[in-house]
Parts: sequence; C-alpha cells; structure tokens
Amino acid sequence: MSVSVAQGPAFSPERKAFRYDTERKAFRYDTERKAFRCDTERKAFRCDTERKAFRYDTERKAFRYDTERKAFRCDTERKAFRYDTKAATTRKRLACANGGALHPANPAPMSSPADPAAYSKDRPFPAKLTENRLLNRPGSAKETRHFVVDLRGSGLRYKAGDSLGVFSSNRREEVDELLQRLGATGSESVSPVQLKLPAPISLREALTDRLALAKPTRKIVETLAAKATAPEDKAKLAGLLAPDSKDVLTGFLEQREFVDLLAEFPSAKLAPQEFIDHLRKLMPRLYSIASSGRKFPSDVHLTVAVVRYETNHRQRVGVCSSFLADRAQIGMTPVPVFVSDSHFGPPEDGAKDCIMIGPGTGIAPFRAFVQDRAMTGATGRNWLFFGDQKRGTDFLYEDEWQQYLATGQLTRLDTAFSRDQLLKVYVQDRMREQAKDLWPWLQGGAHFYVCGDAKRMAKDVDTALHDIISAQGGMTHEQAADYVKQMKKDKRYQRDVY
Repeated sequence: MSVSVAQGPAFSPERKAFRYDTERKAFRYDTERKAFRCDTERKAFRCDTERKAFRYDTERKAFRYDTERKAFRCDTERKAFRYDTKAATTRKRLACANGGALHPANPAPMSSPADPAAYSKDRPFPAKLTENRLLNRPGSAKETRHFVVDLRGSGLRYKAGDSLGVFSSNRREEVDELLQRLGATGSESVSPVQLKLPAPISLREALTDRLALAKPTRKIVETLAAKATAPEDKAKLAGLLAPDSKDVLTGFLEQREFVDLLAEFPSAKLAPQEFIDHLRKLMPRLYSIASSGRKFPSDVHLTVAVVRYETNHRQRVGVCSSFLADRAQIGMTPVPVFVSDSHFGPPEDGAKDCIMIGPGTGIAPFRAFVQDRAMTGATGRNWLFFGDQKRGTDFLYEDEWQQYLATGQLTRLDTAFSRDQLLKVYVQDRMREQAKDLWPWLQGGAHFYVCGDAKRMAKDVDTALHDIISAQGGMTHEQAADYVKQMKKDKRYQRDVY
C-alpha cells in the first residue's frame, strides 16, 4: 500500500510538532513529542510504539491501529481502511503526546458501483414513478397526490425524517413559446454562466432542464428598456424603472414570468445568450419523505400538493409538483432524485413519546415516523394533530390513521378541519383545547415535532406551545421560553418547516 504526503506548509520547528525532516525528506513529528513520525526502516508514517496507536503493520504492510486499541485498521481482503468490527465503540481521535489529540479527517469509503454515495445531488439517480394517486376526494379545492418513487438499483438508503430531492423540467409549451418569442429554433449553443458547464449546451436544453423560467427581476426590465425600439414599449419600461415606481415594479414582476415580458415588449429583441443570462438555475425541490425505509427499503413515498394558479391571465404551475403529477409517466419518465439527510427524526429511544403537529402535506414525515416506530417495536406513545380544509374531502391517509388507532400504534389523533364550521379551527386551536393532557406528556419527556408552513402555522403552533407551558406549568413567559429553549437543546423540539 503506497502512501503519499500532500504538499503544504510544515509546522514550525519551534513548536516541536509536525515538521519536515530535511535529512529523511519526509514529514514527521519532532522526536521530543514522541508522536507521529517517519519510520526510516519501514519508510512510512507510524505512531510512536509507546502510544499503541496508529502505526505501520509490518506483516500487512499497511497502516492500522494497534490490535489492543481495537479500532481503525486495514482489511487486507478489501484493501481498504475499515473499523474493527469487534470494537465496542469507534475511536474518532488519535491520541498525541502531552495530552493533545490528533483529529484526522474522516476517510471517504472506497467508491464502487453499488456504493450509495455514488448517487447524490451532483449525480442524481434516474428513478421512475410506480404510483401517482389523488389523495383528496371529489369536491375538494385542493390537489394533493401520493407518489411512489422506485429506488431499486440505486443503492440509496433513507431514514424517517429525511427528504427526497427531485430535479424537474419545465413544461414544453412554455419552452416553445419562449423560443418563438426569441425568434430561435432551440438548437442555438449557449453557455449559462450560472451553470458553470465545461461546454455549451443547446438553448432548448437550457430552457427545459437547466434554468428557471419564473421570477423575473429588475435586471431584465433594464435590459428590455435598453433594447426596445417601439415608443410605447420604451415609455412603459421607463415608467416601471422610474425612482418613484419601486412598488409598482415589484407588483408588476410578481404577476409575471419571463415569457410575459417578451410578449409585452416585442420590440425588445434579445439574443439567446443575452436572454438566458437573466435566468436562475433550476433548483431541485425537497419533499419530506412520507415512508419508513425500514418498511419500504426500495421505495420512497411522497405527499405532494400540486401547485396550480393564475396570474396575469395565464395559468401557472409549480414546476416540480406539476412535473410529477402531469409529465412524469409511470414506469417510463426518468425522475432524477437524491436523498437529503435531515436532523429531523423520531427519538432514538423508542420508549419516548411523540407529539406530532402536521397539517396538510406536513403530515408526510409523521406517516414515516409512525411506520418506523411500528417496525422497531417502539413502546413510546404517538399523538398526532392533523388539519386541513374539510374532513369529507381532505383527510389525508384517513384509513391508515384509523388502522393505527385500532392497533394502538397511534395513541391519540386530534383533527382540525378549518372549513367545516363557521369559525375556522386550526391545529394550534386543538393544542390549546388539549392543554391539560399535553402538559403531562411534555413533562414526561415527550418529543414535540412540527412540519409544514413556516410563515403562519409554525409560528402559531410555537406561540401555543409557549402559552400551554406557561399556563399549565405555572410559569412566567420568560420561564416558559427557557423551558422551550431547553427542549430544543435536548432535541425534543424539532421543526421541518418551509
């Protein structure tokens, strides 16, 4: 096994530490430190034998830990570093002299075709959909869909609480209209600077798969103003860019996408490269995974609200949600995905109770939580708060929750359907109603989770939580705030909001 030493600045000899030995022509530790140095006989780095740590194994001819340390060593069959399977715990620090510590970078595992690390955000896996079904019943004002993504062959693994990143593409009709208004065929070569590509790509590919077509900025208006030739276009653009028209411009752009601007100011002719320089990179969309990897190791389930709306007399869609709902054909269309690791997850201790607040699609990770805890035989109780518009049409996964209640895997279920009565009721209202029962759960060490809308719901739930702790615990607002801070430090209060 060969060993290479990266070139770089050596430590100062005055510090009596890691430095360059001019005689040996190799990095070593100062001998007075009795630590990491060069073994002139083996011609390789080893640790001082007295420390019984990282050293050169003369028989295996590879770096390993002393067997007494029962830690990181070389596996001769795999020809790679690995941890000793007999070790009760993994040592993450290598001891140095004088009570110091050496923190080596975590070695990357050897890559192989089956290695899960082979697929990532930079190299997404081309998955396929195996299921696309509507969760809402007829009469609902919403379109929430359940998708199943096939991960077979990817080597990807996920845990409850993780997210799935999905790369989508823009609608063909939008791309075609942009090309038409640019007077382009789509075969023109462009180099989007924001993508940092090694070579040019076609304009059609850039507009279809690489760049976002929404959210124009002031910059494109300035470019159009400089290019416009028709008097009416010039006048309108100048008015939008006037110093006292900032609010007008903001409102104008909020109602429009890039294709609208090309349609409204036809005398402003832009070259393909000039146009795409104003577009942002098309980013992946992260969806909270709605399944447990223990129960569905080769599939990922998603709960997605399909976004459809109208602005400036045009029908708009959410790029990724409509891609999954409308354009990704079951078993055929590649859906580039990657797993995004998350801090959000059920308690490691299965005996701990869980309180889960998940209105709308915020229910997704909690479906995964309950599945996961059922698979592991967790003994802790599960209490779910769910909300949506109408019970008759928007009770997502109702049959599953009723089944979990019947089997005892879900201890309590409180719902808030805002449109089923004159006064709207939300999950935070249900929390306040159940304050006397919630407080004993919190006192007993229950973990508190929130998933969903960050702008209003999560803030309102947080306020309700503080109020419940203050009222039920007989605390001042300051003491309640300290209680919640401690919950966060103990990882008993986690949020996945967006």
